[in-house]
Amino acid sequence: MRVEAGLTSVLSGWPPPVLDAGGPFAQPVALLAWALLIGGAVVLIVVLAALAVALWGKPSLRRRLGGDRAIWLGGVAFPGVMLTALLIWGLRLTDDLQATGPRAGEMRVRITGEMWWWRVAYLDDAGRTVIRDANELHVPVGQSVLLELDSADVIHSFWIPNLAGKMDMIPGRTNLLRIQADKPGTYGGQCAEYCGGPHALMGFAVVAHPPETFARWQASRRAPPAPKTQPGAELFRSSGCAACHTIAGTEANGLAGPDLSHVGSRRTLGAGILPNNRGTLMGWIADSQSLKPGNRMPNYKQLSPEELATLATYMESLK
Repeated sequence: MRVEAGLTSVLSGWPPPVLDAGGPFAQPVALLAWALLIGGAVVLIVVLAALAVALWGKPSLRRRLGGDRAIWLGGVAFPGVMLTALLIWGLRLTDDLQATGPRAGEMRVRITGEMWWWRVAYLDDAGRTVIRDANELHVPVGQSVLLELDSADVIHSFWIPNLAGKMDMIPGRTNLLRIQADKPGTYGGQCAEYCGGPHALMGFAVVAHPPETFARWQASRRAPPAPKTQPGAELFRSSGCAACHTIAGTEANGLAGPDLSHVGSRRTLGAGILPNNRGTLMGWIADSQSLKPGNRMPNYKQLSPEELATLATYMESLK
């Protein structure tokens, strides 16, 4: 199974279009990028034109372009003025992107980078965790969301190109990033700082809902989960899965791996690399190392096909 095919089927337009802003905090970044690209193209054309004149132009024209005045104006004054103006404009353009703290009534989410997945915690106004998730963030359309970004191990970088610029996640430090989606949909992202191993397979999804749909989603996640008594629950415990994973309402309370309380409702598996269905669940449980080499999920090849199907059915039911 090709990982790229899974990403494309789950997150349309993968890899995400970097210069296609989907919200107000991505628009200044896209505008600045376009200005730099166009400016660089203009400089390249001017340099190529000067090179053509130097190689094939008339002697009189070459002498004029090679004089002291041309060098001072074209080689010193012009780039100095243009680069200074570009710096001032770029700083003013992106000044509002620096988040310094939560606004009144603003949704807050803490995202922690792990090797090689994302821990997600939705916070209340006092900073307490009210909903736990992994590798996926749900937000209301048209409302800003403050992300508190940190790392549990090495330096990662959180980047959802359609919604904001990238922000590093540094161990022992919390950086703030504000995002907003103006249209419903699923926005793909990626760790943008090499963090070893399967760094390239550390994807992320932001799902933007209309406000009323998001309110229903949020209420469903806050409600106590219904206990699961099917055979897969016991197999989950006896196979050792509960030592690393948490499932709310059960004895499974491991913290080393992603929270699986609602894994059946996620769009992807393995931090964005596979579509979430029974077949991929069975494959991930049996041999995750073939799908994402170096990740911290051990293989469970000792399980029979029937046991894998039982576990996958249980995982699918956790919504």
